[in-house]
Amino acid sequence: MVEYLDQIDEKKSDSGVQVHDAKTFDAEQAYEKASGNIEDITGAEFDDPNLDPTAIGDYEDDSPYPEVRAAVANTDDPTIPVNTWRAWIIGIAWAILIPGLNQFFFFRYPSVTIGPLVAQLLSFPIGRAFALLPDVKILGFRLNPGPFSIKEHVLITIMASVGAGSAYATDVVAVQRVFYNQTWNFGYQWLITMSTQLIGFSIGGIARRFLVSPPSMIWPANLVYCALFNTLHQTEYSGIGHRGGISRERFFAYACMASFLWYFLPGYLFSALSYFSWVCWIAPDNVVVNQLFGVVHGLGGSLLTFDWSQIAYIGSPLATPWWAEANVAAGFFFFFWFLTPVLYYTNTWDSKYMTISSRTSYDHFGKPYNVTRILNPDATLNLQAYKEYSPLFLSTVFALSYGLSFASITATVVHAFLYFRKQIWTQAKRSLSEQPDIHARLMSRYKEVPEWWYGIIFISMFTFAVVSLEVWDTKFPIYAFVVSLLIAFIYSILIGMIQAITNQQVGLNVITELIIGYWMPGRPLAMMLFKTFGYITMAQALTFASDMKLGHYMKIPPRPMFWAQVIATVIAGTVQLGVQSWMFTNIPGMCEDDQPNGFICPSTQVFGTASIIWGVIGPALQFSKGQVYYALSFFFLIGAIAPVIPYILTKKYPTSWFKYINLPVIFNGTGLIPPASAINYVPWTIVGFIFQYLIRRRHFAWWAKYNYVLSAALDSGVALSVIFIFFCLQYPKNGTIGENNVLSWWGNIVWTVNADAHGKPLLPLPEKGYFGPDSW
Repeated sequence: MVEYLDQIDEKKSDSGVQVHDAKTFDAEQAYEKASGNIEDITGAEFDDPNLDPTAIGDYEDDSPYPEVRAAVANTDDPTIPVNTWRAWIIGIAWAILIPGLNQFFFFRYPSVTIGPLVAQLLSFPIGRAFALLPDVKILGFRLNPGPFSIKEHVLITIMASVGAGSAYATDVVAVQRVFYNQTWNFGYQWLITMSTQLIGFSIGGIARRFLVSPPSMIWPANLVYCALFNTLHQTEYSGIGHRGGISRERFFAYACMASFLWYFLPGYLFSALSYFSWVCWIAPDNVVVNQLFGVVHGLGGSLLTFDWSQIAYIGSPLATPWWAEANVAAGFFFFFWFLTPVLYYTNTWDSKYMTISSRTSYDHFGKPYNVTRILNPDATLNLQAYKEYSPLFLSTVFALSYGLSFASITATVVHAFLYFRKQIWTQAKRSLSEQPDIHARLMSRYKEVPEWWYGIIFISMFTFAVVSLEVWDTKFPIYAFVVSLLIAFIYSILIGMIQAITNQQVGLNVITELIIGYWMPGRPLAMMLFKTFGYITMAQALTFASDMKLGHYMKIPPRPMFWAQVIATVIAGTVQLGVQSWMFTNIPGMCEDDQPNGFICPSTQVFGTASIIWGVIGPALQFSKGQVYYALSFFFLIGAIAPVIPYILTKKYPTSWFKYINLPVIFNGTGLIPPASAINYVPWTIVGFIFQYLIRRRHFAWWAKYNYVLSAALDSGVALSVIFIFFCLQYPKNGTIGENNVLSWWGNIVWTVNADAHGKPLLPLPEKGYFGPDSW
């Protein structure tokens, strides 16, 4: 292996590749030069915060964005094979294996997820092995179409990724079975799953002129995959720079191996390095100290973690632009390190009687909310039982996360109108081949997918959905279904543009729950379906748009991409439903808390509880005037007003830092809290500052050559290590390996024996035995 890497180093050092590097001229002159023809450079009719005028480079022959230049080749060879039989065989195999395994472990705790990065890595040696077959023809097909190509590799990875995660609709089916005793046949399950998955695909295809073709829509997360593809296939291109040192292949091999080995410490042998709440170890019983410095139920003031999976839990900090990371950090610091302590320690919402941060809900006795006490036998709300039991309370962090979600919805609409209205109108008129971008020009030689192809997918899946909603008693009317799709379509473009620029996605889960909860209270299944069609359709549209951009960067012909995505989605969804049906039929005690093999269905429990809270109790009893959390409804107004301020300041001071303020990202960047916490956000910000600001500014050549390769290597090493640890050390013997030695030593339990881990509240219950109002 080392000799092979040495040969690559020697080959690259002698190749004499001519490169483009960032131009270093005065920023003011650069801005004046770039601002006059910014539309010609990027196709962006807005002040693009990702465009650095001092690093535009030779944008005639390459991307004007250094991030894209560093990860994406600015050349294409249309003769490279892509739509080959071996690509389809390997891709379909992954579309069966990965969704099946992930669905199986989806219901287990602890679980493991096999992501597309694993498929990307393992497909490389598999494809190389296929290339060793004899070059003969069978039934007119070449058994060996030549060396395994980078484009085949991309197509395989896309087929592996589109269905890797559990389809959201499978959770709806599971909740129906577990919570409401509704076991409807496979036809209903398949129609619901296909319609929710592929309606999103059709919307993503229709919106690709807004989200894929413009060069300003860079989709930062894809750059890591591009860098890994080009590294594995030893692709030479100008954007990686001319810096000396070891090759990217060798760098990836070393970093991946180091990541794989290191993860054994925080992931198994010394888990305190992952949950590094060192201040709490000093004062384990001090509630205030544990609330401020804890990482389980606290605010994470301990700052550090040595676990890459914790750091990258909200996305790789090496992939997101620093200005976007700074917006996320600003939102976190203000709302969770300033406003949350103020609200908590002033006892707003009776918060002192609960832990400061939690992912669950409480009754006024400080116990987890028992939703079964307020239900009628038909799963509707028993209002009298509700009034006799308790209103629902949330921890301060959880409650504030709802308010920020409300603000992000209105902020997204206002921000998009202020900044993107011209861009949306221009792209609506511009053809896909008229983009001012080297990659668009290279892609113009391939036939585009006709709009009517996506139209047929949409009409077919719309019909599937209508049949499933009408034939079975879902209590979800068609007009509500249409409204959910309108929400998904409108927000797909608005949120998609923000995500493509910032690597941050604004979620629609809370707003869809809020709308249907007010509109049709007492219908939990209708709530789940409205949420699925409104939120997941949008999320799927953006997933497919992201994959399309990956194909755009890697010069994959659009038509093979279309069929690969559609067929892999159908296969993956069908496999997931089959695995799930088999599990509920053959595994005793499925989804029960004491299931002996760990199949306790944690996600299904959360999803089901949400269906009762939002679909049965409804938001009217929580956020309306006179209710406990009425004040949070004002975040809608805050979100609508806030984006106007930086917009006005940017217009007045166009070269100032005000142009980097993005209110939807500030409000929604912390959208994964809970279950994420400060242990994910603070180290993420620190690492992002080091690599995306300091190193990028001071050592640009190193950053251009290695940054995205390092991100891919760290992710890959952790992914492989997680799988190895799970299958070799945790899954066998039901996790009892090492329980009396390595799993029980100080380094694996110190973070579990303090007030932070136990979620202790600051105050005991008052004398009357409960907190909160006396009537509700």
